[in-house]
Amino acid sequence: MGKRTPLYDAHVRYGAHIVDFAGFDMPVYYTTVIDEHHATRNQAGLFDTSHMGEIRVKGRQALDLIQEVVSRDCSKLVDGQVALCVMCNDQGGIMDDCTVNRFGPQDYMMVVNAGTKDKDLNQILSVQAARNLDCQVIDETDDTAKLDLQGPFAEVILQKMVDINLNVIKYYRFALGKLDGVDAMLSRSGYTGEDGFEIYFPAQYAERMWEKLFELGREHGLKPCGLGARDTLRTESGYMLYGNDIDECTTPLECVYGWVVHLDKKSFVGKAALVRQKHEGIKKKLVGFEMLDKAVARHNYLLYMANREVGKVTSGCPSPTLGKNIGMAYVSEGLAEVGNTVDVRIRAEFHKARMVPMPFYKRKK
Repeated sequence: MGKRTPLYDAHVRYGAHIVDFAGFDMPVYYTTVIDEHHATRNQAGLFDTSHMGEIRVKGRQALDLIQEVVSRDCSKLVDGQVALCVMCNDQGGIMDDCTVNRFGPQDYMMVVNAGTKDKDLNQILSVQAARNLDCQVIDETDDTAKLDLQGPFAEVILQKMVDINLNVIKYYRFALGKLDGVDAMLSRSGYTGEDGFEIYFPAQYAERMWEKLFELGREHGLKPCGLGARDTLRTESGYMLYGNDIDECTTPLECVYGWVVHLDKKSFVGKAALVRQKHEGIKKKLVGFEMLDKAVARHNYLLYMANREVGKVTSGCPSPTLGKNIGMAYVSEGLAEVGNTVDVRIRAEFHKARMVPMPFYKRKK
């Protein structure tokens, strides 16, 4: 038995198929992955993401610590802003992708992946000790529930439960308010490519909020969604999954995270290695591809050009929205041109794929 979020019993009641994910017993689907995928794209989907980690950094030198542990320059963040960031090791490899949320000049929250939370926390504490920085690092994960309400009707549904005007919250911004009378953080962000909100509140209210959202969202087609739909939605949107598309053997310059690397920042863990890589050039690059037949490319399948191995698939799936089989892969940098074709080895056979721009899907505003 793995760890469980505060909503485990609710998932069982709703008929979820439970699997292990990052050490947690999590729902992979309730009805079908395709049904939940389309519900999120066309109406609304609700995801339990309480397994993710929340690490609060507060105090006089809170920003100094944040600046040391992530590659992005967070000094220009304003209150209520969410910043996508990466944490690197000394070699420039990605320890995690995360968000930094600014509550105030001395108060930040990092939201990290479940499978890397303990590693991330140890890294943050290690940097704090090494730099002797005057701030508090608090692991708030067990006390925090997190729900992701995503889709075209997400705002309409959530507005019925909160005491603030959601319409004024811009993308990658958050506000504090009351969720059914309970203090909550409401962030206009997500992992699906749709409009929606990541909702943080005390863990003891998890089941109450889950049930209330379904009560208010029923007329708008709200459905519970599991990890399966989360994976197809994020792949269509070109979002990477830690452990599949990025890890400590890949750097942010090799994937699509180069824009969150600010090498003009005074210092951060991994800076020297990334400066060197920037100067020498990358040897591999993350690309998007679509299959040219009905084959599905999966994680770790090898790519070939002219019978020579040139890369490896990191994520692949049928796209319910586009009706194509799509994926992401690292290929030798000189071959990473949109329009290039590669052969994907699937068991003993080779199937053609073409490199295409990412994201594969982008919602109409």
